[in-house]
Amino acid sequence: MKHSNISIFIPHIGCPHRCSFCDQRTISGAQHAPSGNEVGEICANALKNSVSPENTEIAFFGGSFTAIPHSYMTELLEAAHPFIGDGKFRGIRVSTRPDCIDRESLSLLKDFGVTSIELGAQSLDDDVLKANERGHSAADVEAACGLIREYSFELGLQMMTGLYGSSLIKDMDTALRITALHPDTVRIYPVVVLKGTGLGKLFEQGLYDMVPLDEMAQFCGRLLMLFEEHGISVIKCGLHASEFVEMDMLAGYYHPAFRELCEMYIYRESIMNILTKEHSVHGGTAVFEVNDKCVSKAIGQKRANIRYFKECGIDAEIIGSSDVPIYEVRFGGEKNVSEITGNTGV
Repeated sequence: MKHSNISIFIPHIGCPHRCSFCDQRTISGAQHAPSGNEVGEICANALKNSVSPENTEIAFFGGSFTAIPHSYMTELLEAAHPFIGDGKFRGIRVSTRPDCIDRESLSLLKDFGVTSIELGAQSLDDDVLKANERGHSAADVEAACGLIREYSFELGLQMMTGLYGSSLIKDMDTALRITALHPDTVRIYPVVVLKGTGLGKLFEQGLYDMVPLDEMAQFCGRLLMLFEEHGISVIKCGLHASEFVEMDMLAGYYHPAFRELCEMYIYRESIMNILTKEHSVHGGTAVFEVNDKCVSKAIGQKRANIRYFKECGIDAEIIGSSDVPIYEVRFGGEKNVSEITGNTGV
């Protein structure tokens, strides 16, 4: 059963820095900090309507949870704690900064049933972190990961691609360093430039250049493959669809189905590798098998991959098979024109 969250946003509370890219009120749509009573109501309603509570966590996102006032953090945890356990939710997930982790806070989280901690690492390049006013170092990330593991929490890391002062090479280096830390989960957030942020001002001044959306989506597809190969679950790729983001964004890599866009490029690249390295197509239709849950991803949004290969002189038919692993492609042979029955490019 797929994991899910009951997301409760706490915009900016506890953050000791205002990072160059950050406006949590716009990103989350949240305009105020919830009280303990509100958290209790949210959890009660969610539990009543939950299909699979044992695979669901109550998730405090948006702010740096372990940096908020101790009394408020305790109020939120006390409100959520009665809703975890047998027949209820699996646990509590929180997100925080790498430099706001210590033994005291970890002990408190443990006492209240927190199961997962996500760190906003964003980059593991110190120059990039400094340029984007993060206020912590790559060493802080590594130290925090060690402490979280010591207390037996599930570890999640969040990274951003396309930040000011970074490059695809630096972003790939961050991804490789993240795999070496062996987190359980990763979130990939390609940067979105919002009005009123430090990045917004740099962009408006013409000081911040960005690669095109399709190039970033293709790159993030490679990151998805990298983490998949290392057994790390990517639980988010791209910001969630939001009217607030659409209203306030100036530039960047926002797409309501960004992950599917990345996965489309994974399949395009895999099919191209088959065509150029393993098989030659002499006419008719080339058949490619993918996991039966991924046929639409391999075909691409608005049949983009089918059209792409058509422009390359290849008629492609993509079919599903239950024994093909996710993100892999198997060459299914070639059909002659006389064999085609009308389902080309399903």
